[in-house]
Amino acid sequence: MFKNLLTICLLISLCANDAAQELKKISLGYPSLAFTQSHIWVAKEEGLFKKYGLDVDPIFLRGGQVATQALAAGEPPIVNVGTVIQANLSGYNLVLVAAIETRYYFLVFVRPDISRLEQLKGKKLGISGFGSNTHYAALILLKHLNLEPNKDVALLPGGPDAERLGAMVAGKIDATLFNLSSAPVARKMGFTDLLQIADLGVEVQGNGLATSRAYIKTNREIVKAALKGYIEGIHFIHANKQASQKVFAKYMRTNDPEVLEASYENYVKTIPKKPFFTLKGIQFILDMLAPQMPQAKRAEPEQFVDGSFLQELDKENFFNEMARRYPSK
Repeated sequence: MFKNLLTICLLISLCANDAAQELKKISLGYPSLAFTQSHIWVAKEEGLFKKYGLDVDPIFLRGGQVATQALAAGEPPIVNVGTVIQANLSGYNLVLVAAIETRYYFLVFVRPDISRLEQLKGKKLGISGFGSNTHYAALILLKHLNLEPNKDVALLPGGPDAERLGAMVAGKIDATLFNLSSAPVARKMGFTDLLQIADLGVEVQGNGLATSRAYIKTNREIVKAALKGYIEGIHFIHANKQASQKVFAKYMRTNDPEVLEASYENYVKTIPKKPFFTLKGIQFILDMLAPQMPQAKRAEPEQFVDGSFLQELDKENFFNEMARRYPSK
């Protein structure tokens, strides 16, 4: 009997070791500490990536420009970012396999001496980096105001929200665009928000899960597994407020209840459970890039996306399974 028990214990141990060894370790990048990245954090902390055979290491990449450059270099091989269009036009074969934003929900914050957006003329507007979502959002804002970038308003790259907030405090910039997670802190520090970019009604392609076509060719199952964890993370957040906010606090490095509440409430309002692309939004960005990049005029929105993964998951009833597992409250 003792021998049989020992054999069983050994078998269990071997199976556990095999299961651990079967997990494929990959890094997955994200460009900000905003709630728009939180399904990656939740999928990691709640073991959702592991369900699909992945041991994911989330890597913070300090802004969309840095994240896109890292993706173009292949490390990490998958990134939650939307700014692949300009990189593709420059010769990199990057592609979105899912997308979660069709609007830019950035808020335009200004220093106390500014009360109207028209007063931005002659001022300094901070962005995270050139080629980032904040850069594109700034261009949308300036077009709305009939102002020319770097002629009427200087665009200054300043890194993530926290660093641009510091630049506002120091008077190095007069205005910037903050994500909805940073807004409560900016208001507490005396800055005023005058506009949400989404209110301008411009459809864009924002954040989404991106990789390269070369990586898909050799690692298709890994990309699909990452996408499954990514999507389940979205559903988990929609259904589990308290557990999600605990993860938010860890990765956003804050226990401010106002920040956590605003992040969660805005997440469930703005992040769709089915992360499909907007080709109209991609075309808008192509049109915006065309004056500086003539090749954008010849590009088609479809060349920047690979919808086959979402189509497969739909046929496999993955979204229906998620809806049953995480019913709406």
